[in-house]
Amino acid sequence: MISPSLHPEPARAKCQPRGRFAFGLTPRAIWLLAAGLLFALPGFFDARLSYTMLLWDALVLVGCLLDGSRLPAAHEIAIERSWSNAPALNSETEIELAVEHDAKTAIECRLVDDLPDALVAAPATQRLRVIPRVRAALRYKIEPRERGDAKAGAVYLRYASPLGLVEKWAVAPLEQTVRVYPALRQGEDQEIFLARGRQIELQLRQARERGLGRDFESLREYLEGDDLRDVCWTATARRGQLITRRYQTERSQPVWIVLDAGRLLQGRILEDERNAERSRPLEGVAPKPKPSNAAERRDYSKLDYACSTAVALAQLALYSGDRVALLVYGQHIQQRVLPGRGPTHLRQIVEALAQARAESSEADHLRATATLNRWQPRRSLILWITDLAETAMRPEVIDGAIQLLHRHVLLFVAMAQPDVQAIANARPRNVEQMFRASAAQELAMRRELLLARLREQGALTLDLDPAQLTSAVLNQYLKVKERAMV
Repeated sequence: MISPSLHPEPARAKCQPRGRFAFGLTPRAIWLLAAGLLFALPGFFDARLSYTMLLWDALVLVGCLLDGSRLPAAHEIAIERSWSNAPALNSETEIELAVEHDAKTAIECRLVDDLPDALVAAPATQRLRVIPRVRAALRYKIEPRERGDAKAGAVYLRYASPLGLVEKWAVAPLEQTVRVYPALRQGEDQEIFLARGRQIELQLRQARERGLGRDFESLREYLEGDDLRDVCWTATARRGQLITRRYQTERSQPVWIVLDAGRLLQGRILEDERNAERSRPLEGVAPKPKPSNAAERRDYSKLDYACSTAVALAQLALYSGDRVALLVYGQHIQQRVLPGRGPTHLRQIVEALAQARAESSEADHLRATATLNRWQPRRSLILWITDLAETAMRPEVIDGAIQLLHRHVLLFVAMAQPDVQAIANARPRNVEQMFRASAAQELAMRRELLLARLREQGALTLDLDPAQLTSAVLNQYLKVKERAMV
C-alpha cells in the first residue's frame, strides 16, 4: 500500500475580497425591486398612488443594506482544503472543503475549487451552510486524468445570509502543488498475487539448494575436492582445522523495471471503463465480474499503463524479498532508482514514476542498455516495457534487448495498439477495408517475427493490450520466481 505521507498536505487560508467592490444584489433582491413596478399600475388612476412604488423600492434597498451589514467580512472567513488519499489515476480522490467564521449570522456559501485539467474536467459549484463558530465541511470526489505535478488554485466563494438579498465575493488563496501517481491495482487483486508470491517463497525455502550460488548458508569441515577459495580462514584459525563455507542459490535478486518514455509510448488508449480491467487473472483464479453500469470512458497513454504495471510489480517484488530498481529513459535518462528494499524505497519508485513524461522523439534504447549494464553488472531480472517501431530495418530496441540477454534474464513487453489489432481481426466489407486489414495484419506479423527472434535468444516476451499488461507481467514474474530462473 502507498504510505499516507504521499497525501497532499492540507491547505488553509483566510479569505480576501475579490476586488474593491466585492458585493452585489442577489437575483432575489432584483426581483423584489422589479415587483415594485406593480405598484405603478394604480398610478394611472391616481398619481398619488405611484409613490407606493418608490416606497416599496426604498424598503427593499434598506433591507439590502441591513442584510449586507450583517454579513461577515472576507478576512473573518477561513477555508481549508484537505485530501482523503494520494491522488492516482484510475481511482477516486475525495476532497474536503471546510469553512468557518466568527460572525453573528449563518451564511449560505457557494464555493468553486479551482483545480487544473489534470485533476478534473471542469470545476463544479458546491453549496454549504455555515453556522457561526462551527466548522462546516463538504466533500466531493474527483478522478485524476494525468500523472505528475498539478497546481491546484484558489477557492472562490460567494456567500449571503439566509435572507439572501446581498452576497459578497471572496477568494481563499489555497494554491498548492499536488502530485498525481500512477494507477494502483485494486486491493483484493493485489492480495491474490501477494499470497501466491508468499507461497512460492515458502516452496523455495523448503527446496533450498546448497553448493550453488554465492549466498552464505553454513560452515562445515573441509573435504577433499572443496575449492580452496571457499575456505574460511578465521574459522580455521579458531578451530585448528580447515573449515569451508557452504553456499546456496540466491533468493533475493535484483529486479530492474525499465520503461521506454519515447514517442511510441505517447499513444493513447480510449476504452469503456468496464473494459479497462480486462486483465488476465492469476492462473487458477476465476476472474471477478465487473459492474455492468460502469460506462465512463477514459483516455490514458501507454506510458500511464506502463507506470501502473511498474508500481504493481515493485510492490510484489519487494514483498517477495527482491531488490527493485527503476530506469525511465527517453533521449536521456529521466528517472533512476538503484536497487533497494523497504517502504521508503517503494515511495522513491512511486515518486519517480509519477514524474515520468513521454517525449516526442524516439528513445535512445542503446544508451539505456549501456547504462543499465554499467549499473547492474551482476545477473538480474529485467522487465522492459516498450513498443516496436514500424520501420523497414530492425528496430534499435531489439538490438539493445539482445545485448542484455548475454548477462540478464529479460522479460520484454511490447504494448500493442488495440485499434490496429481490431482492424486486423475485422472482416473487410469493401476494397478500402481489405487494404487496411492487410496492412494491419502485416504489422502484426512483423511484430511476431521480431519477438520470435528475441525468444530464440532466450528472452521472455509478451505482446498484449495495455489493459492486460499488469496481470500478465505479475503472472510472468511469479513464474520466473517459481522456476528460479535468475
